[in-house]
Amino acid sequence: MFAADNIHPRLLHSQLTPAALMRIAIDPAVVIGMLLISARTFDEPFASHHLILMVIVFALTFPGTSPRSASLSSLVRDILANWVVVIALLLLLGWATRTFSLFDQRVLLAWAIATPVALFLAHRLMPVVLPRLLAAEGMQRVAVIAGGNEVGSKLAEQLRALPFLGIRFAGFFDDRGPERAGNGSPNEVLGNLGQLVDYVKSHRVDLIYIALPMASQPRILRLLDELRDTTASIYFAPDIFVSDLVQARLDTIGDMPVVAVCETPFYGANALVKRVSDIVLAAVILVLISPVMLAIAAGVKLGSAGPALFTQRRYGLDGREIVVYKFRTMTVTEDGNAVTQATRNDPRVTPFGAYLRRTSLDELPQFINVLQGRMSVVGPRPHAVAHNEMYRKLIKGYMIRHKVKPGITGWAQVNGLRGETDTVDKMKARIEYDLAYLRNWSLRFDLQILVKTVFVVLKDHNAY
Repeated sequence: MFAADNIHPRLLHSQLTPAALMRIAIDPAVVIGMLLISARTFDEPFASHHLILMVIVFALTFPGTSPRSASLSSLVRDILANWVVVIALLLLLGWATRTFSLFDQRVLLAWAIATPVALFLAHRLMPVVLPRLLAAEGMQRVAVIAGGNEVGSKLAEQLRALPFLGIRFAGFFDDRGPERAGNGSPNEVLGNLGQLVDYVKSHRVDLIYIALPMASQPRILRLLDELRDTTASIYFAPDIFVSDLVQARLDTIGDMPVVAVCETPFYGANALVKRVSDIVLAAVILVLISPVMLAIAAGVKLGSAGPALFTQRRYGLDGREIVVYKFRTMTVTEDGNAVTQATRNDPRVTPFGAYLRRTSLDELPQFINVLQGRMSVVGPRPHAVAHNEMYRKLIKGYMIRHKVKPGITGWAQVNGLRGETDTVDKMKARIEYDLAYLRNWSLRFDLQILVKTVFVVLKDHNAY
């Protein structure tokens, strides 16, 4: 899911091909189709409120997403998590508008139960059916890769793993021997670079990916000049892709093309979407939990001497220091150059504080930080400044997590990485999840994390 050696799909291929259209349309098509089938099953007449529901569902599920993992369990988890988010939003909307009575409750229940099953079957069948359908219709395109090195091999893996691209990988062209190119598979090496042009002319090759090292510039220029006499589309996959890309994308400065290797996901319209969602969520949540926060503040004051709230320095967006709020859970309020993480049965933690930490209620004041613009509702959890200074020297790419605002909850936390990180390996695992969040951010992903957070808080015991 978050392997550092993956070629970014957006840079792999960005054209809206028939296969790509099918991929992004499959989720809304299945969801809307199951709604119509459920209504037909119970003989519910189609009315204007059904059409409105279909439009809302389309907006929530378009564009569809490909499975994050090939394993059955991961596919089931992804589908269920996404569907729970959609249902939760629809329930909230139905409650706010009082429109539940317009629908046959049997239809809604059948639709809610049958849709994730249909989505699972659709995603399982798509990788099998789609390539054959495209090949039969003559829409599948053939690709070759010039360069059987590490970058070329990873690019080939992506082409094989992403059938919705509608691309069939034919093989490599490389000047090295077959045993040194193409991951050691001689059958995939079609010839040397000098034979590439003749092969493209004599076979139906639609796409050529050049994965030669940047040091081979004269050879690349000569190859590009020779390929001008073909009709194949040519893409350049430079060896910068051996690095860990975060929100990679193509851009231009005037007439000069540039490639973003590491960038924040909250760029342009995404920044507005993220900020508006933060303000709306934080404001609504603060209104709902204000009585709870008053009761917690009173409990903290009664439980031990000291303030109800304490502030601690953290690193925020772009590594700038910010001040975050928490309910005090200890008899101390450490915020120096050396901060000791809480451990199990830590004597500094008060009895009431232990409960707050276990349930994450001590984090509730950070919704105020969200309204201030210092934090987001969802994002990498902020670490104490002292911990940041230690781990940035031990973990490669640690500071990349600060390309976004820290969050109250995050992708790492809903995957079991809450509480104490008493080893470097635990912190590395947390950072991998944080970087995966940066690569894959979407508003729906944020909502999925929020829903998962509720269940994690109810059952998780890692925080203390």
